[in-house]
Amino acid sequence: MSDVWDTLLAETRKVHQSSAEFMGFCPFPEDIRRQDVDPFHIGSSDLLQAETGLFGTRYTALRDAFIAAAPHAHWRQTYKGTNVSPRFLDEFGCYCLIGAGGAFQSNQMSAWVVYMPAGLYYPWHQHPAEEMYFTLAGEGVFMREGCADETMREGQACLHQSNQPHALDTKDHPIMAYVVWRNGFDIPPVLTHKDAT
Repeated sequence: MSDVWDTLLAETRKVHQSSAEFMGFCPFPEDIRRQDVDPFHIGSSDLLQAETGLFGTRYTALRDAFIAAAPHAHWRQTYKGTNVSPRFLDEFGCYCLIGAGGAFQSNQMSAWVVYMPAGLYYPWHQHPAEEMYFTLAGEGVFMREGCADETMREGQACLHQSNQPHALDTKDHPIMAYVVWRNGFDIPPVLTHKDAT
């Protein structure tokens, strides 16, 4: 199992360090240490492994490494117990690579993969941590309070400031994104607007 996580970490480091935006936001940490993963399966893991619509060719090694680790990951259900739709709970996918529940730990940043199939809406939410989304494959419409909506495709990044409400809609295509938090790791996201149905 360590080979799957080590490969994923190596590919993540390559992409992170090749991005001036990411390195300016948060350099890849030097204090990474291993930790045990308690696998937890949800339906979106199966959807990701069967997904054929994640178009793009620049980040296939990292995309495929995230997919290879999917059966062994602890998938999150951050909004369980809220008024998000059952479909969102079943189909929204997120697991941690660096941070709580991930295969690695760092005091400098947390990192996840986020996967959403086509036609899924991630309601408005916010969190104290500053966050950067980096699209690895597919596309999505990113919404941020105070900003115009933007359609992001492979290689494009979107920054969410601390407690800036934001949302994501995949429309006609799925999306896979590499997501990094800096600061405020211990406080989970909360839904912001009354559209979480």
